[in-house]
Order: sequence, then structure tokens, then C-alpha cells
Amino acid sequence: MKVENTSKIVVQNQRSSCPVSTVLEIIGDHWSLILIRDLFLQRTTFSDFRNAPENISTNILSDRIHKLSRYNLISHRIHPKNRKIKQYYLTDSGMELYPIIYDLSMWSKHYLDMEFHPLSEEWYKDTHKVAREKVIEDTIQKYKDFKEKLLMIS
Repeated sequence: MKVENTSKIVVQNQRSSCPVSTVLEIIGDHWSLILIRDLFLQRTTFSDFRNAPENISTNILSDRIHKLSRYNLISHRIHPKNRKIKQYYLTDSGMELYPIIYDLSMWSKHYLDMEFHPLSEEWYKDTHKVAREKVIEDTIQKYKDFKEKLLMIS
């Protein structure tokens, strides 16, 4: 996978010099990857995130949006028709987290004995016979196309 715009994220006061530990300090909480997943699902507003099936509380949602913005994983623009609404989108470094979401989803399908959301079932049905790299590449490209349209609308 091609990595674009590899500006480094500045991490201060990390507890460890271990890269895995440090990344988990940024995205390892319960909600950060869910928000990134939601952005790939073309959810863009605070209300969209609030209305996702997981029912994140507003104070935690605000905190995670701020955290992901601070680490330059997401950014926002003001909605062109309603200046009170921010539309969030993934930065290049945020998009590069999709392989983690893909792998967690596939691992869950293989190892968790549970009923999955219909959207997850549909995604799995559509992708389980497709090469991992192809799914990842296609999903990131689809998101880039969506983001380009989002940012062009004014």
C-alpha cells in the first residue's frame, strides 16, 4: 500500500518507547477506531456518530474527536449550508489505519461466536473471498473519492 504525505505525528509524554504501546495510547481506547470506522462508512457529523449503533455518549464523543484531531487523524470543515455543523473527514494518516480495522473485523468474524450487525454481515459476505490488499486498497480509494466530493461541495 502506498503511503502518502508521511508527516510525523508528534507524541509528547508517552509512557513507553514501544511503538505499539504509543499507538495504543492514541487509538487504543474503546471509541477511536469506531469513529475512524464510521468515517469510512461516510458518517461525517457529530450527529452521525451519536446515531451509530454503539451509542457513544456526547462527552466521550467530543473527547475522542478532539483527540483524533489533535493527532491529525481526522480534520473537519464547516458545513456549507449550516455553519453550526462540522463535517469530519479522515486525513491521510487516518486513512492508513484502515488495515487495522479490516484485520480486526476479519479476526472477529473468524473467532467470535456472536451475531453481527447486518451491515457487518453484508461486508463480510462481499469481501471474504477477495484478497486482503485488494479490499484495503479499494476501500481507501472509495473513501478518497468520497472525501474529495465532500470537500468540493460548497
